[in-house]
Amino acid sequence: MSKTETKSSWKHKLHEIIYEADTKAGKLFDIILLISIITSILLVMLESIKSFDAKYHDFLYISEWVITIFFSIEYILRIISINKPSKYIFSFYGIIDLLATIPMYISFILVGSHSLVALRALRLLRVFRILKLARYTGASEKLKLAMKASKAKIAVFLFFVIIVCIILGTVMYMVEGEEHGFTNIPKSIYWAIVTLTTVGFGDIAPQTPLGQLIASIIMILGYAIIAIPTGIVSSELTKSTLDENTNTQACPTCLKEKHKNGAEFCYNCGNKLN
Repeated sequence: MSKTETKSSWKHKLHEIIYEADTKAGKLFDIILLISIITSILLVMLESIKSFDAKYHDFLYISEWVITIFFSIEYILRIISINKPSKYIFSFYGIIDLLATIPMYISFILVGSHSLVALRALRLLRVFRILKLARYTGASEKLKLAMKASKAKIAVFLFFVIIVCIILGTVMYMVEGEEHGFTNIPKSIYWAIVTLTTVGFGDIAPQTPLGQLIASIIMILGYAIIAIPTGIVSSELTKSTLDENTNTQACPTCLKEKHKNGAEFCYNCGNKLN
């Protein structure tokens, strides 16, 4: 076997493990990655608790470095396992992976910099990596398709809710007036949104009988409004069907997924698949 063929075979296996989940090695890699992400997020959260950090600071610091090195290696392997590294580097998840990894290195170089306190919070962006793993489950794929099919209906619904809040806020401003806390229309609209969503902070409350009647109607209306988006998505979910003849294979050139079983070439760029 020539050096070129050996390199191609090595990249092929690496790509299969990192970018695909149809193999045992790929599934194992994703499980290890998921555990690492969750562990990293928990470490950042625990580090923000001053009493816990004071007691276990060294353990938290070393653990974060271990996870950071692991993610750094993973980031490098993702780059070298595809034909066009820029496709991953400048992709949404590629940028997130980089931003979630570099704060630890920057904190090592710029020790004592107060501004790094906010920058270190970027490590929580690792939670977005979980979204990449979610694509490997049929249920999440169906939900994504249902949400995509529902976006126009939900957008119209949200627009309607905004109009209703503006109208109700304006009405309450005229009914209650400044003496009851409804000092202006924007503040009255804020009250309408809080009441319609059944949050009810209680910082503003109607005092007149008519205002209380309107508030009661808004609260009852709120329960119905909350249920509508769920109904829209549920309806699309029952209608959507996922093509069972696709797999998790990712193109090593453009990273497009959901190729047909047995496909030899990418449907997007036409390059040969692994």
